[in-house]
Amino acid sequence: MTTIEEATIGGASIGRGFPLVLIAGPCVIESRDHALRMADALAAVTRRLEVPFVFKASFDKANRSSVDSFRGVGMPKGLAILAEVRREMDVPVLTDIHLPEQAEGTANVVDCLQIPAFLCRQTDLLLAAGRTGRCVNVKKGQFMSPEEMGNTVEKIASTNNRKILLTERGTFFGYNRLVNDMTSIDRMRRYAPVVFDATHSCQLPGGMGTQSGGERRFVGLLAKAGIAAGADALFMEVHDNPDLAKSDPATQYPLDEFEKLMSGCLRIAEAVR
Repeated sequence: MTTIEEATIGGASIGRGFPLVLIAGPCVIESRDHALRMADALAAVTRRLEVPFVFKASFDKANRSSVDSFRGVGMPKGLAILAEVRREMDVPVLTDIHLPEQAEGTANVVDCLQIPAFLCRQTDLLLAAGRTGRCVNVKKGQFMSPEEMGNTVEKIASTNNRKILLTERGTFFGYNRLVNDMTSIDRMRRYAPVVFDATHSCQLPGGMGTQSGGERRFVGLLAKAGIAAGADALFMEVHDNPDLAKSDPATQYPLDEFEKLMSGCLRIAEAVR
């Protein structure tokens, strides 16, 4: 069984014994100006709090409830925006890929490739991501046990890439309902450092028919619980006007409330460590 003790995204080390790392940003790239504005605001907060920060945003959200849902600005334009964020804000950047052929081009721009939860068993995609040499963050499938994610780590490690992260983001429980088993954080840490996704964990997938619903009021509670349970990094989607967000409006966390929540999370992380 492969065990990864540490992964790096840019200059941020993630794993046991390292400070909590924040991965945050809007769900999807809505525009160049919005991405730059959000990256600047989040970078300012994390500088004040002295927490390592990785900016995240997706150039495409392929898994949408409706064919009419906004998916993003597309790969060429999206990667150009992420490259500008990385250069202008001097922060590491993470984004999703959905197809093996997207891996190499995306890796030329970003510091970490993220594998969406529904694709966490796709061998060709995992191998392509691993071969880039970039850090690979795999969301645990809502249908997967923590122990099954060991196979995912083995696939990526077979490419001689040991920069691997696993993300807990809830498990399906009945219809349109996700539940977090906090023991999964410790269980998956046997394979790789673990990220806790506080915002997607509050989704009600497909709960509004043509889009996912969610319960944003529980984001702070779950973020603190995930850190208390030993998560090595915190993942949050943050927006300056969540109700008008073009993707996941029900669960993105308000920018104006983010610093207060993050301050509390860091106090818990310090106590745990």
